Amino acid sequence: MTPRTITETPEANAPAPHRWTREDYYRLGDLGFFPPDVRVELIDGEIIETMSPQKTPHTVTLHAVVHALRAAFGGDTYIREQSPMTLADTSEPEPDILVAQGTFHDYKDRHPGPAETHLLVEVSDSTLAYDRTRKAALYAAASVTEYWIADVSARTLEVRRLPQSGAYQETEIYDATQTVTPLAAPAASILVGDLFP
Repeated sequence: MTPRTITETPEANAPAPHRWTREDYYRLGDLGFFPPDVRVELIDGEIIETMSPQKTPHTVTLHAVVHALRAAFGGDTYIREQSPMTLADTSEPEPDILVAQGTFHDYKDRHPGPAETHLLVEVSDSTLAYDRTRKAALYAAASVTEYWIADVSARTLEVRRLPQSGAYQETEIYDATQTVTPLAAPAASILVGDLFP
């Protein structure tokens, strides 16, 4: 007897994961679906739990970076900490630091999007691999011009620029002895060591 060959073709009604929208995400929040001590983000239609205990090095680095960026950009920008930004109908991440054009008055009715974003920074200790891969791809796909990763344990700053086709084409790593200049603040010079007190 000759064995029968079975050809697999995708079924039109095959099960698929549900992709959440920002509207769904807000509704779940309004209904109290997320516990108050849990931090979540909407990433590519998935609700991701991102909150882990913030150890002292993470918190201190976050504040040091904010302090340095305020000095670099002056009063002409709005610097947000651990607050949402809108990338698409299915993505609303909460980067550790976002530098946006304008002031908080400009964002009374909405979160900043990529077009208003000068710089994003993630302070990484336990999330380094995630920040280098999924977050980097997400921000590059949205054409966020400049993305920094402050690596708490290595005391280095990864600077990613030139987003194209869902990836940053330029990545440089600065150690504590070097200085970095944000693209949107060309007159500024930040000593990387000052970001890791």
